[in-house]
Amino acid sequence: MAFALTVGGFTFLMAVIWGSPFVEIMRRLRLGKQIRIEGPQSHFAKMGTPAMGGMLIVAWTVIISLVVNAVQLVRRVEIAESVVVPLGVMVAYSILGGIDDYQGLRQRPGVGMLARHKIWYQAIIATVAAVAIYLLNGAQGWMSLPTVPERIDIGIWFIPIAAFIITGMANAVNLTDGLDGLAGIIAATAFVAYGIIAFLQDQQFLVVFSFIVVGACFAFLWFNAHPAQMFMGDVGSQALGGALGVVALMTTQWPILPVVALVPVATTLSTIAQVASAVLSRRFLGRDIRPLRMAPLHNHFVVIGWSETQIVQRWWLIGILSGMVGVALAII
Repeated sequence: MAFALTVGGFTFLMAVIWGSPFVEIMRRLRLGKQIRIEGPQSHFAKMGTPAMGGMLIVAWTVIISLVVNAVQLVRRVEIAESVVVPLGVMVAYSILGGIDDYQGLRQRPGVGMLARHKIWYQAIIATVAAVAIYLLNGAQGWMSLPTVPERIDIGIWFIPIAAFIITGMANAVNLTDGLDGLAGIIAATAFVAYGIIAFLQDQQFLVVFSFIVVGACFAFLWFNAHPAQMFMGDVGSQALGGALGVVALMTTQWPILPVVALVPVATTLSTIAQVASAVLSRRFLGRDIRPLRMAPLHNHFVVIGWSETQIVQRWWLIGILSGMVGVALAII
């Protein structure tokens, strides 16, 4: 744990040092945010803010992870299993998110990749990762439940469930990325929780990976604090969500993921409820009925008058408490 915390701190320092030049490069390349018309009116002031800042998180996570694990990856194959899978998923989703961001900036301003296309690419990446985890576990799909002392093998069903979790978390964190500092701090808190769980399981290299991600997220938040100098974008949010899903699966404590990642899960459910309510009410009642003023959930509170700082701080408090409860559930 001491080594993991040290490496996480080093990642933060290196990423912060290179953060300002990175912001300047994005500005010169005119990678500025396009604001969607249906979003909160207050967000139009953010037009033009560099929008692919998640590359800072992914790049330094990859660099530090490879440097730290270089010798061990060569000498011990089993160590590669706990590093390569989450790192590979992070990179794959980052590339997909980067394409989405670029299309949103250049080809379809404010829209990006079509959702019906993106979900298939996400599912393919998630399925490959799910199969890899399943086979690396000796063709077993482990699951741990609170108060149950022994792990449960759910067999081949692990693969579709794991693919759903990875894809779902990638989209959940992506939906959470809507306010300055929100997605970064929530993702970092969840990785801290799973880093502690991995430490309790003596999965040393998963602990190191988790805290490298935390350090990189903190560095990004240095520039993403309100008013943000750069935004995360899909290049970062999808990568963080996908990697978080993998870490949860590799600890076998994925059933408690909805607790640890309560804010992203609630954000996703609020969006689903908003869309479902609108569609069903128009079809059966002939009028549009929606539970929220605007989805996702954080936008509802923006519309009713909460400041971004209030929402982010309160959501972070919820994230910390849910992470604490999640760790407690993993212990009992």
